[in-house]
Amino acid sequence: MSAYPALTRAEAVERRRLLTVHAATIDLDLTRGPEEFGSTTVIRFACTSPGASTFVDVKPSRLRRVVLNGRELDVTALDAGRFPLAELAAENELTVEADMAYSHTGEGMHRYTDPADGEDYVYTQSFMDDGPRVFASFDQPDLKTGYRLSVTAPPEWTVVGNTIATRGDAGRWSFAPTPPISSYLVSLVAGPLHSVVAEHDGIPLGLHCRRSLAAFLDADAEELLEITRQGFDHYHRVFRHRYPFDSYDQCFVPEFNAGAMENPGCVTLRDEYVFRSAVADTEREERAVVVTHEMAHMWFGDLVTMRWWDDLWLNESFAEFMAYTVTAASTRFTRAWTGFAGARKAWGYDADQRPSTHPVAPEAVEDTAQALQNFDGISYAKGASALRQLAAWLGEEHFLAGVNHYFDRHAFGNATLDDLLRSLAASSGRDVHGWAERWLRSTGVDSLRIDDDQVRHSSADGTLRPHLVTVGRYRHTPDGALALLSREPLELTPEPAAPVRLAAADGGAPGDLVLLNDTDLGYVKVRLDERSWQTVERSLGDVPDELARAVLWNSARDQVRDGELTPGRYLELVASHLPGEESVHLVQSVLAFAHGFVVDRCLPPARRPAGLALLAGVCRTLLRRTEGGPDDSGLRLVAVRRAIATAASPEEAAELRDWLTAGSVPGGPELDPDLRWQLLLRLCVLGAADQPEIAAELARDPSNVSEEGAARCRAALPQAEAKEAAWDALFHGELSVYLATATIQGLWQPEQADLLSGLTARYFEDVVGAAERGPAMARALTLHGFPAFAATEPTLRAAEACLEREDLIPAARRGLADQLDDLRRAVRARAAEEAAR
Repeated sequence: MSAYPALTRAEAVERRRLLTVHAATIDLDLTRGPEEFGSTTVIRFACTSPGASTFVDVKPSRLRRVVLNGRELDVTALDAGRFPLAELAAENELTVEADMAYSHTGEGMHRYTDPADGEDYVYTQSFMDDGPRVFASFDQPDLKTGYRLSVTAPPEWTVVGNTIATRGDAGRWSFAPTPPISSYLVSLVAGPLHSVVAEHDGIPLGLHCRRSLAAFLDADAEELLEITRQGFDHYHRVFRHRYPFDSYDQCFVPEFNAGAMENPGCVTLRDEYVFRSAVADTEREERAVVVTHEMAHMWFGDLVTMRWWDDLWLNESFAEFMAYTVTAASTRFTRAWTGFAGARKAWGYDADQRPSTHPVAPEAVEDTAQALQNFDGISYAKGASALRQLAAWLGEEHFLAGVNHYFDRHAFGNATLDDLLRSLAASSGRDVHGWAERWLRSTGVDSLRIDDDQVRHSSADGTLRPHLVTVGRYRHTPDGALALLSREPLELTPEPAAPVRLAAADGGAPGDLVLLNDTDLGYVKVRLDERSWQTVERSLGDVPDELARAVLWNSARDQVRDGELTPGRYLELVASHLPGEESVHLVQSVLAFAHGFVVDRCLPPARRPAGLALLAGVCRTLLRRTEGGPDDSGLRLVAVRRAIATAASPEEAAELRDWLTAGSVPGGPELDPDLRWQLLLRLCVLGAADQPEIAAELARDPSNVSEEGAARCRAALPQAEAKEAAWDALFHGELSVYLATATIQGLWQPEQADLLSGLTARYFEDVVGAAERGPAMARALTLHGFPAFAATEPTLRAAEACLEREDLIPAARRGLADQLDDLRRAVRARAAEEAAR
């Protein structure tokens, strides 16, 4: 897959100068068996310079025929996914007939056999260089055209596409032509689908999934449709352009690499969002955010599309910002911004402090391989945070007026950063270009701290950004509670005329805790004065506002990563203040960081058992708190999951065995498939379960969840032969991305460090070749596959040497670079913890 060259900006600019695409028709034959499908594409296009040459993108298993303006062309001219087109006329018609290979990595046309019933399903992911694996195209975002799709499928299948379809005889489906869209948005989903249909405000709605998930989709259909209706109503209130396509189908598909994809009229979502097992309400909220995020793309990305990938933020940052805004304002998930603060924002902070950081709107993205690496916490979380600041600075009325002006000018076309800024400047009369230069063209996170009632504003890159934040002052009451004394807005400019001093609170009392950004409106690192930090250590759990607690937990998290707070002191905060926490958002995010980063990576090996015991104790307290009552929020479920994952002693292993045998946790919940596999995984890690029990559990529930659970458990067994088998499957086999990820998650276990020491060294040799299966596999092998638990100097040196290799594909290089940064932080934290002891 890596043999295909990336499309460069220069090539795209030249092709756009030459071509205007009038229309494209795509005819796909899905009846040719499990390996290949047929693809015929006809493109009508104009050329501004008759006689000129260009190329069409097509990546077939076999190219059968190419006809340009009636001339048969030599199919052997195909070179690395590009077919040359010479002697173009003023008006042209191109026909390309090809056999295409099905994918098993979620790129192109993915084919999947459901282990539950043996049924086959296919779906397309045409995004970023993968569309030509399905149909021939001029594959760049600014050559938009209308697409007319026809499909021949097995007669028992349902086929869903971007537009409304007419079903003919013998499995023939014909779709209405789309409005002008970019080639990467063309989509279809096919198989013996289970469907739920509805209508809202004149828009036909559909929910679709594998047949084996029918009961689970039916159980959640009303909630999904309600969120969809609420989303459309909100967007129709704030945007002058109504939804611009003829229908809205949401297809939950297997082994999907992203959370979802914004194909107009045919949104694809990972089918983990059709919940088979119990979930916390925060996970339902996350699903709601994904639904409203993809819906926002119908305007930001589909109606108006960026001209080139340097303006990716026009798609993703806006969709992220609008999704949280809509979810918090128009659905039952009114605390969605706490979820953003507790987890999503940390993704942005981490990415923005790594060597691989980049501006939200970079000035130079030279090719599509580089662009693909920018789908990260900066383009999503930081970009959304910046837009939240911009909307607050301009005011909602001016902000939305500018956005609507932008849609009016560029509907069904392409646009750039400057196009949006001009619209926002016209609506507000403010220097939006100056704001953008500081927020969107620079990198890094600003820091705010208080020193003698003076706000110290700094930035790692030397570029200060303007900020609108709030300042909260909290004071202990006579009964020991911590109460909000005052909250004031604070505007920080990049070049203040004088030092910024905080006004005295009512009565002149300084407060026991002074917290900058206490409503989390800003995108900043916050550090506290000594008195405030002492209050946090004593009373963090008593801070009355959930968002303020999120800011404080994020500050502590960032201090650990920056080497300012030892892992041990962070865990003391967790032990003191998490057992009484009511917010599931915060319990979930804090436990995840405390376990996954602090205990598993940052604690010296000799201290790790004590760290696990501390977290297990926190979970036990949460379980006692929630025993016997309803668990509507999912707090008890979150505690059960983490109690399983932190069990380490023989006594705890025996207790897990009792739970598995009984089929429930005392006091609830009953064990569903997800919990059963989590329990079995931990027993396998601890050497308290083996292959027969894995096989029995797989037979009990023959599903994709169980296939992945079994792969995870087999790889987790503390046996050399099990590790070698997992290694061979990962680095020399043909696993799907999902099964590879599950295998990786089982393979690396900190408890088994001695057994894994040889594999840690081998990883940096074997990952290079295995990553060549493509960007999706490369991301899995680096994000999940990196031996992060081995936070030692030898691992550090091996990772650095690997990163110097010239044969790494871009996705692997970026993944390794990010993991190396986290590794350096963990090594420093271990050293600091050793010194503190």
